[in-house]
Amino acid sequence: MPKLIRLDQSGHTMLAEWSADDQSAFERAAIAFREQLEQGYFGLVSLADGRAEQVTELPFDAPMVILRRPIAGG
Repeated sequence: MPKLIRLDQSGHTMLAEWSADDQSAFERAAIAFREQLEQGYFGLVSLADGRAEQVTELPFDAPMVILRRPIAGG
């Protein structure tokens, strides 16, 4: 079951789960995803080769989407 997870001070918080047969759960997850992007989080998915890719739309078929804040510093 795909999950939407936000990295935060507690370690992580699961914001949503959905399945292929529950379109309404995916729509709620997509709303939560967009709200987090508006608050400054980045959405990331892991690729098969071990790299991560930033996403701006919630992918329906990703096993896990991680939301995190930008890394500070410079």
